[in-house]
Parts: sequence; C-alpha cells; structure tokens
Amino acid sequence: MAAETDEVWAKRAREAEAAALEAYHPFPDDLTDETNVAVNQALSHNNTRRQLGSTYKGPCLATNPIDRCWRCDPNWAKGRKKLAKCVLGFGRNTIGGKYGKVYVVNDASDDNMENPRPGTLRYGVIQAEPLWIVFARDMIIRLNQELIINSYKTIDARGAHVHIAYGAGLTIQFVQHVVVHNIRIHDIVVKNGGMIRDSPTHFGFRTPSDGDGISVFGATNVWLDHLSMFNCQDGLIDVIESSTAVTISNNHFTRHNDVMLMGASDANSKDAIMQVTIAFNHFGKGLIQRMPRCRWGFFHVLNNDYTHWLMYAVGGSKHPTIISQGNRFIAPPDAAAKEVTKRDYAPESEWMKWTWKSEGDLLLNGAFFRQSGGPRKKLQYSIKDFINAKPGSYVRRLTRFAGALNCRSGRPC
Repeated sequence: MAAETDEVWAKRAREAEAAALEAYHPFPDDLTDETNVAVNQALSHNNTRRQLGSTYKGPCLATNPIDRCWRCDPNWAKGRKKLAKCVLGFGRNTIGGKYGKVYVVNDASDDNMENPRPGTLRYGVIQAEPLWIVFARDMIIRLNQELIINSYKTIDARGAHVHIAYGAGLTIQFVQHVVVHNIRIHDIVVKNGGMIRDSPTHFGFRTPSDGDGISVFGATNVWLDHLSMFNCQDGLIDVIESSTAVTISNNHFTRHNDVMLMGASDANSKDAIMQVTIAFNHFGKGLIQRMPRCRWGFFHVLNNDYTHWLMYAVGGSKHPTIISQGNRFIAPPDAAAKEVTKRDYAPESEWMKWTWKSEGDLLLNGAFFRQSGGPRKKLQYSIKDFINAKPGSYVRRLTRFAGALNCRSGRPC
C-alpha cells in the first residue's frame, strides 16, 4: 500500500510540474495586486518558447560540456560515479560521495527528525561517511523539517522521478563536497523547526526554516545540477555566509519571485571569498528577479537562457564582480524592465567602479546590460575555474535539456 501511495503522489507531482510549465500560478502573498497583474500581462504577451528536453524523442544529444561528459552513455547506471568527473567551473573539485558506498532510498517517509529510519533520505544524508545516494523508485518526499546534509554526499535521482515538495527544503551548512542532481524541488514551505539530527552523533534545536528550496550556508565544493525548481516560499537557491567553490548548472527555474541570492548581507564582508559559476541554466516562465542577486564575491554567469523576467535578471550590491558571458537575455514587453541589470542599492558614483562585464551576450527585444568598471584585467583565478563560454546565439541549444532528466537504466539520458 505504501508503494502505491508513493506512485500516486509521484504521478500527481509530475502532472503539477507539467502544468507549471504551461500555466501561470499565483505568486507569493507578499506581491502586490499590481505586480500580479503585471506578471499576467507579461506572460500573456511574451510568447517565447523553447522545445523542452522532456519532449525530445530523438537520439541522445549532449549539448554542453558538462552533459557531454556522461549523458549519452547507455551504461550510465552501471557507472554512476563517473558523474563526479563532470563538474566544471568554480565547483570543479567537488566529489560528493565518489569514494563512498551506494545508499538506496526505498522509503519516502520523513517522520522522525531525531532518529530517522534506515532507507529514508534523511538517514542517508546525515551519515558521517561518504555516500552516493540513489532512489529505488519514483517518489515524492515531503520533508517535515529542513534536510540537513552532511559532507561528502551525492544525491543522485537519475532513474527515478523524485520530487522534494510540499514541505521543507535542503540545507547544506558548514559542510563540503555535496552534489544534488536530477531532482524536482518545488512548493517548499517554512517549517517550525525543532530537534533535528545532522549526524549520527549529534542532534540539536533548529529555528524555523526560511522556505528556501536549497540553502548553501558556509559550505564549500557544492554542485547543483539538472534540478527543476519552482514556487518555494522564500528563494529557490541561496548561497550565503562565505560559501564558495559552487557550480549551479543545467537547472530549469520557473514561476518564482526571488530566484537566487548570492550573499545575504551588505554587512558581511567575509562573503568576498565567494566564487560561484552559474552555467547552462534556463530561467523560464513566471520569474521576477534575482537571477542572481549578488554581494561581495566573484560570479561567472555564462550561457544561460533568460527568457522571462519581470523586474530584472542580474542584480547586486557591495561591489561584486560579475562576468556575464554568452547569455541570451530576452527582455519582457514591459518597457520598464528592459534593463538586465539592477544596482539601485548604491549611487552611480559608487557602482560605476564595480566590475560588471557583458561579453558575447545576446540581447533581444530591447534588452540592455549596463556595464561598469574599467577595462577588465586578466583574471586573478586559475583558468581551470572558468568554463569557456560560447556566444549567446548558441544558448538555446546549450540549455535545451536543462532541468531534471527522464533517465532510465540501459539507455542514454
């Protein structure tokens, strides 16, 4: 009976995801009526569409360098850990659970925060040793409290339709080497907090969660890849509190207000060490702002497809360095939202000193990127930390398969 219940929930979640791609749903309550009206108007006038990878029926196409590393191998399920070699960008050294055992999630429940049951996702992610976590079947996991992930974990949902939805989100806090791959994360809500275990030897009291889909807090070497995310109560992804060596790639984001936050406070100068790569993502229908919104650190934003935004796409404060390369920015019909960038948090005399560069971006429908800073000097980072960007005209192809993939054992994804 439990398995039948999981199948019913998984089918329901797949249907909800399909509906989210084709129809507008209400935004969070903190938006004004005027903003909601403007969103509906923008969606009704912006007819930009792309062929989603989930509808593609032809031979395997791996259209960007991360996917070419693994996707078209029909034996991917027998060599899952090859994925650990495929990350590029600032998170390129992330290994997750590469050197650990395979742990199988066969129980979708989440009813014991202090002593989770073996077979649940929560039991796997808190273990001290490295683990490569996979799923026995399609399932939807409704987290009763935030899922606190320990170091050296890969959550790999290839081969199953896995949804984390209608409950709390994922927390990657003060740990290292975490990979989250091929999951649908949506309808995340605030939870009250309480006693939650974060390792086999420790549990403690947690305050209420923020309602983020994924919170990366003081963590290093994190890779978030091929996720489908929408409609979380706070942000979809937050990377804050001096987190660094992070790659966010191949994801599909839809219907959300505050999409992605890089650095939570103007007062936290320690965030200057942040280095984040944002590559090959599709920022799709029903998005408003923060794709991303940055503070302090260094952000390489390349070959992403921005087909929808209501307010702005890329914003920031406290002199972040933002290198935008080969993105496609399609401005909404509203004339007030043609500018890709937003720096309203500082006077022009200050932000003109910040290094924000647009190189090879494709700017359509009146979109414009307001650059700042002097001539870009040679980057003071390893060349291996940078993915070579294609021109913006390539973006539709590069992001064609963004989001969670329908992988099945014995055939290419």
